[in-house]
Parts: sequence; C-alpha cells; structure tokens
Amino acid sequence: MSGKLYLVATPIGNLEDITFRAINVLKNVDVIAAEDTRHSLKLLNYYEINKPLISYHRHNEEVKTEMLINKLINGENIAIITDAGTPGISDPGEEIVKEAIKNSIEVIPIPGACALVNALITSGLNTKEFAFYGFLPLNKKNRKNVLERIKREDKTIILYEAPHKIIKTLQDILETIGDINCVIAKEITKIHEEFLRDNISRILEQINEPKGEYIIILDLNNNIIKDSLDIAEKSIEEQYEFYKNKGMDKKDIIKTIAKNKNVPKNEIYQMFI
Repeated sequence: MSGKLYLVATPIGNLEDITFRAINVLKNVDVIAAEDTRHSLKLLNYYEINKPLISYHRHNEEVKTEMLINKLINGENIAIITDAGTPGISDPGEEIVKEAIKNSIEVIPIPGACALVNALITSGLNTKEFAFYGFLPLNKKNRKNVLERIKREDKTIILYEAPHKIIKTLQDILETIGDINCVIAKEITKIHEEFLRDNISRILEQINEPKGEYIIILDLNNNIIKDSLDIAEKSIEEQYEFYKNKGMDKKDIIKTIAKNKNVPKNEIYQMFI
C-alpha cells in the first residue's frame, strides 16, 4: 500500500505559528523533505522532532521528485516543508503533487501560515477578488509582459519580492502602471514587521535600506487604466459612441480616437463628416 504525501505549512517567521496537527504529522511521518535542511532544523529542534531529512528545493526538484515518489510507492509517508509558509506557493511542492496524483498517491494538505493571505487581510484593500503573481520574471521582456498584464487587472494584486530587488520592482510598477495606491508588507510575524500604505512614489521615498522579505499589494480595483485600454481596442464607431455617452464633444472624441488608434486626426475626422 502506498504511503501518503503531506504538504505541511510551516511558520513564516514566528515559530509558534504552527498547528498541533502539523507538529503531529512531522513527528509521525517516515521522511521530511525540506527546502533547506539547515533552516528547517531550527523549527524541528524547537519542537523536538527528529526525523530523516531530505533536501528538496528548486534546483534538485526534478531529480528528487522521482526518488520521493518511489519511497511513497513503497509505503513510506512523506512530509514536504519549505523554509516558510505553504509548499507549492512560490516554493517547491507543485511538481511532486502532480507526480503523486499520477501514481494514485493520496495528497493531504496540512493548513497553516501563508504570507500572501496574511499580507492581504492586513492591507486594508479589497479582499473579495485578488490575483497572486508571485515573483516577477527576471528577464526584462517577460517582466514587461507580466506588468502589462497586471496593468489590465481590476482587482487587488499580490507580488513577492526580495530585498535587493524591491526598489527596482516598485520603479518598474511606477513606470508601467502608474503611481497607484499600494501596500508593502515586510517581515510579517517577525520582530521587524512593518506595513507601508501609500502611493508607489511616496513608498519609494520611505524605503532606504531594504532588508527582509517583501510583499507588494497593488490596488487596481476600479482600474481606470483598464477601461481606457479596453475601449482603445474597440472599433472606431464603438469608441465614438462610448466617448459621446461620456459627454465629450466631437472634436475631443476625434482627437482621443486618433491617439488610441495611433493615426492622424484628419483620418478619423474624414470618417465622421
């Protein structure tokens, strides 16, 4: 009979932010696969958990997944933990879950801390609908494409960022999306926990020596940019009716449509003579 795969959420800072169930699972599994075994030992020693540890991170995920699946097939129970938070959320876990499901192995979530959720609920922004984009790509072209996608959103957006990249990322957001309302959550549940709530430009003025892990929460609810982008993609006739209903006069409508379509004003003007 196959073993069970447990996805165990661990604290994102404060070691006491772990459930009784998570501790019991970690004490009773056969193997614990940890993102960084040295880091995880601090947590395991704190709760007097002594189990075989296997390193399981982004750089060996492909190789170690096969080995762990074989252990599960042979009846061993395995817990996946990351350095902090919930496995699979911008951390290892997704690949082994896919393989476990393919092999009819039971996958069991052990709920607990998740940085993005805790940042969201303390942000003061709309929590009814949101999108999580994780870390932005490093590649400039891919990064620009993702920011352009975010620009079209009309909900709360959540990003993760490392301290040495936080300023550049905020500058990129400012340049691509604009000086929008934003919340920066830093070091959640840790000693230096901090929240900055302001426009992007003013938040940039407040970050002097970036340290710790950052979560960026963007307020794109009631996004005017999205409306403008969407209408720009419509036909000239549809745009004309849209702006007319907004109360704009004919001259301004023609000028706006020409800008949207990137054509001379006279070309649009001739269509409405």
